[in-house]
Amino acid sequence: MRRFFVLILWLVVAAAAFMGWQQYGLLDEPYKGYPGPEQFVDIPPGTGSQAIGRSLTAAGVVSDPVTWRVALWRSGDATRLQAGEYRFTDAMTPADVIRKIARGEVYLRTITFREGLTVRQMGRVYEEAGFGPASAFVAATHDAQSITDLDPAARDLEGYLFPDTYALPRRASAEDLVRMMVERFRAAFTDDMRQAAASAGFGVREVVTLASLVEKETAQSDERAVVAGVFRNRLAKRMGLQCDPTVIYALELQGGFDGNLRRADLGLDSPYNTYRHAGLPPGPIAAPGRASLDAAAHPADVDYLYFVSRNDGSHVFAATLDEHNRNVFRYQVAPSRARSRR
Repeated sequence: MRRFFVLILWLVVAAAAFMGWQQYGLLDEPYKGYPGPEQFVDIPPGTGSQAIGRSLTAAGVVSDPVTWRVALWRSGDATRLQAGEYRFTDAMTPADVIRKIARGEVYLRTITFREGLTVRQMGRVYEEAGFGPASAFVAATHDAQSITDLDPAARDLEGYLFPDTYALPRRASAEDLVRMMVERFRAAFTDDMRQAAASAGFGVREVVTLASLVEKETAQSDERAVVAGVFRNRLAKRMGLQCDPTVIYALELQGGFDGNLRRADLGLDSPYNTYRHAGLPPGPIAAPGRASLDAAAHPADVDYLYFVSRNDGSHVFAATLDEHNRNVFRYQVAPSRARSRR
């Protein structure tokens, strides 16, 4: 009888050793048990390590819960696993899976908004990037509560959505993205900018509106503060800003801009038309970047009142109307005539 029990004991030990050997063998073996090219696993905050193992097993990312537990014990990372959604595309060893989750390599999609876009243009970027319909993005910007402490007159978030690259979870909503963009605007629009603007008699809405004009007028880093200085000088003299991008924005609001600005458009009846109305337009006409915000708050100390494009992305500035007219002839009229004679 004793020999029988000894034999049974040896069989149990041998079976356990075999299972242990087999389990340890699986720890270094890449595994992919899902049929498609990718698999997503969502780990909610507070999920325990065993529950994570069950989710990974059900998703075909690891072979079984026992292998997961052994691999997790060997890794020492049981308390480092991070919540989030993870994307798996290749066969991975359990150790690789654990490292991925312990490092928090959650799946995020990026979207980039360049400087100078309007809310509607951002909506198109949002849709083209596959995040959802443009209408959902635009609708999310109609709630201005997130900015009214800075701009009580804001009826939407035009100008307050900071242009940048954003990384979003797969299920992020348009509201989530808009919230991030406003937060980043707040970080970019520093206390120093606000104080400098206030000392010159400009509120937040006015300086952001001015920054949006600067953003649309020039992409040259060394010109932004000069352009802001020109606009500040014209405002001080109660001269019309005569800023073409404001007319284009007004046309876009009315759905009538086809990509060409015509002389007749300068007479458009709109409060945004700075050819017809002196002073700043009612609000921002685009999303200014950090450099344009800084330029609007800290304009160059210049005596210029005019500028005209050189047709190469840069501008030439003038302090008098006579000088400006000469510049217009040299850089606009003469080249246009030369082209028409060809």
